[in-house]
Amino acid sequence: MPWHAQLQLDYTLEAGRTVARHSHSGPLRILQSLYPEGDSICHNVLVHPPGGLVGGDTLEINVHAQAGSHALITTPGASRFYRSDGLTALQKTHLRVEADARLEWLPLEAICYSACLAENRLTMELAPGAELMGWDITALGLPLANLPFVAGHFRQHIEVPGVWLERGAIEASDSRLLDSPAGMAGHKCVASFFFITGQPIPRERRERALDSARAVIAQHALAGTAGATSPHPQVLVVRVLAPVVEPAMALLRTLRNTWRQELWAKSASSPRIWSM
Repeated sequence: MPWHAQLQLDYTLEAGRTVARHSHSGPLRILQSLYPEGDSICHNVLVHPPGGLVGGDTLEINVHAQAGSHALITTPGASRFYRSDGLTALQKTHLRVEADARLEWLPLEAICYSACLAENRLTMELAPGAELMGWDITALGLPLANLPFVAGHFRQHIEVPGVWLERGAIEASDSRLLDSPAGMAGHKCVASFFFITGQPIPRERRERALDSARAVIAQHALAGTAGATSPHPQVLVVRVLAPVVEPAMALLRTLRNTWRQELWAKSASSPRIWSM
């Protein structure tokens, strides 16, 4: 029987401390709030105990960062889209950030197993003065375990309404997309890292951020398959192709630390769960 799990996560700033409150239905939880950077930034780990989705399952995540709050959300491991017998597995995330709030959306990768039928939808809404830093990472199969992605399909939807929209469709049978030099050129991991604001980013700030990202990329092994751009005055994005997840994740973590310093004057502070 398909599962429908839902999580509502709300952040408020109370006496200088970002406080998380949540409600849920089905197997979707957050762990205890942590404050490794002090009271103003709340770190949370989002947990889905079953560990993956099969056909017909739906995960629905709604996050609301209210004015002045700063939250960081990650996961303890990859999410997984497993083989389907005909129904689509859906992960739907909606992030809403209010004025003068900051949100870091940093889940680990989504793995598409062969014969999955999967869709991943991410919608972000930002009020003027709001800022969001996040990423989206997808792995096709498990090439190091000799479990390639040879059947099924994956749909991707990333949107800031009225500002930015990216849609992707990957069919396992589409060799021109997956293997062509004009497509993914055999790479099995596709990732995006983005910084989004509720109003246009001043040109000087935008150019400094792009220059710093390009300097990091130039020194990385994935320099030939990564690039930074600004498709809209409110959006900065780095796109990456990699043969497997690990080098892409390493690059994105370095970029996140770089932009955190450049854009927010915040030091590098990785969630504790990443080192466990």
